Parts: sequence; C-alpha cells; structure tokens
Amino acid sequence: MTGTNARPEIGRLVTAMVTPFREDGSLDLDAAQRLARQLCQDGSDGLLVAGTTGESPTLSDDEKIELVRAVKEAVGERSVVAGTGTNDTRHSLELSERALRAGADAVLAVVPYYNKPSQEGIYRHFAALGRIAPTVMYNIQSRTGVNMTVETTLRCAAEPGIVGVKEASGNIDQMGLVCAGAPAGFRVWSGDDSFTLPLLAVGGYGVISVTSHLAGSAMRRMIEAYCQGRVAEAAELHQRLLPLIKAVMTSAVNPLPIKGVLNALGFPAGPFRLPLVPMPEAELARVLEAVRRAGDLVTFGAAAHVR
Repeated sequence: MTGTNARPEIGRLVTAMVTPFREDGSLDLDAAQRLARQLCQDGSDGLLVAGTTGESPTLSDDEKIELVRAVKEAVGERSVVAGTGTNDTRHSLELSERALRAGADAVLAVVPYYNKPSQEGIYRHFAALGRIAPTVMYNIQSRTGVNMTVETTLRCAAEPGIVGVKEASGNIDQMGLVCAGAPAGFRVWSGDDSFTLPLLAVGGYGVISVTSHLAGSAMRRMIEAYCQGRVAEAAELHQRLLPLIKAVMTSAVNPLPIKGVLNALGFPAGPFRLPLVPMPEAELARVLEAVRRAGDLVTFGAAAHVR
C-alpha cells in the first residue's frame, strides 16, 4: 500500500451523482458520462460517484470502479470522489486502492454501519484509510447508527491523508466545534443541502449535494455570494432554494425523489435496483410541482419538460 499526505482540492460544490441504469438494470455508463458533464457545466466543482445517492449498496465493487473510470474520463480535470466506505476496514482499503488506480482524486468513506464500532474503532478505521488514500469521512448517524463525535473527528483530522468530513449529523453545534478545532486545510462539507449556508457561517467549506442535480448554478451562486461577503444575497438564495431542497430531500428516502425527477425531466436515469422502488405517482407529482415552482433556480438541461 502506498501512503499519502496529499489533501487534494475537490471543490466547494460536489454533486453526489445518481447512477443511471438501463431498463434491464445494468449500468448505463454513457448516461453517467452525459450526466457528469452536464453537472459540471451547471456549477459542480466535482462529483461523488457510488455514494448513497448512486445506490452504492446495490453496486458491485467492479461496477463502482467502472463508474469511477467512466466519470473521470468524462470530466477530465474536475474532481471525482469515489464512495468506497463499508463496515469492513479491509474491504474499504482494497476498494479505495482500486478507485485511486481507476482515476479517483479522493474517496468518501462512511462511518462503519451496522456493527456500530466504538469511537476508537472509528478512529482506527479512518486512520488506516488515510494512510492509503485522500479520504473524506462521512458522518451520518441516521444511516450508520453511530455518531462520530467532535473529538473523534478532530483526532482523525490530524491524521495524514484525511481530507475532511461530510457532516450530516444535523447538529450545527457539532459542525461548528469541528470547524473551530480543525487543522489548516481540513474541510467540512455539509451532507444536508439545507445546512449549506448555516455551515458556511460557522466555518464550513461547502456541500456534497443532491439538489445540485437540478439547481447547481444557484447552489454555486449561494456559496460564492457568502464567501465574497454578499451575505444578504446568499440568504435570499438559501430561502428560495429551501422548498426545492425539502421536496427533493425529505419527500422520500434519497435517491427516490431526485432520480424520479430526472427521469420525468427527460434524462434517462433509469430504474432503481431492489430493494428500492419508485415513489408513488402522486408523491412524485408533488416533488415535480416544487421543481416547477422553483422556476429559474432549476437549470438542469431538460428542465423545460416541467415548465
């Protein structure tokens, strides 16, 4: 294994991409490349592939590597982060090494789920990953059953190769304390789209977003406005984006709403893999109404289909 002290710049706005499938359930790499290019054109600095939004639990290791390779080929200099986290450290290490060889700039690894490790176990898991790959940690207790504490996050942040954390604890105090104690160069991204601006206000760096599939340009403008001191403009964009964010992120489990919307807008995102199934038509219609009401905030290429 090859160690790394590098902390690559993967950007303030990273879109957690859906994974397009063909009607037979196989990967649609052509559609993945088209989507990747479109998202970057609409404001994303980089892309996360094979994350939860990309239905990672149903992707094989080989499929994840195929996606990394195809998306990196499509977007060139833009960053590609590979979802390689599992609840088995050895498996995560092996997959992370493969992802780097396929062209990933960094990996995203979730706090190990189901086996509910101690804080010491979480630290050792991430320290091992940081030794072989630039690693973004992902703290999301609602999916893992364990919250990575401020103390553990900062302990990991001091390790070589740990790039930052995607914070989806829902606790702005925790996020602020991580930002306050983090070493130089350590990034804190929001894992909840609606926390993007609040997190920036307490020292965060950006967001790993789902809503940016649809409103990437607006999300980028909000981040840039805040960073350039135009706080009122950032707040206005945040307030206008919130109904869209809530529709996309809380109407059903991710990625059901966003993938359903993309299909409805005319982009061939394809079916879901079981155990996920499409939203009921009436519920999807309500999400599409929120997309329509968002008006010019929605800049995804095929958005005219719902206007």
